[in-house]
Amino acid sequence: MELILALLLMSLFHIITVSDLNYMIIPDKVLLFFLIPIMIYRIFIPLTPWWSSLLGAFVGMAGTGLIIIISRGGMGGGDMKLFGLIGLAVGTNLLLLSFFLATVLATIASIWLLLTRVMSKNNPIPFGPFIVAGTTIAFYFGTLIIDWYVIRFFY
Repeated sequence: MELILALLLMSLFHIITVSDLNYMIIPDKVLLFFLIPIMIYRIFIPLTPWWSSLLGAFVGMAGTGLIIIISRGGMGGGDMKLFGLIGLAVGTNLLLLSFFLATVLATIASIWLLLTRVMSKNNPIPFGPFIVAGTTIAFYFGTLIIDWYVIRFFY
């Protein structure tokens, strides 16, 4: 049954990547379109615990919203809504891992682009493709990564 969610997310991620790279916009209509089947999926196939999806959606929206306020627009509303949708789909733990991985990947790419002088310091970069990459890694390998981390640092 996870194949259905994987196909939904990968379809969403293709659209988000192309849109954000070309226009630096994550369209609300696309997010709304995918919200409905992901909500239906989570109603019929809930996470354990069942409220992890709801908490993930809240943390995705509120956490990113807080970053938008603190950074004064360093991220956009589309990123916030995308993280809310991702939180609904994968739950709180994988959402947090996804955000961490997206941030690390974006930082590495930004440093490389600055060092190679492809980009200057004041140029914005689209964060959507990094959200997509981080979430894809978290979706497929998140449990392994979290288990490795917990065993390595807490036991």
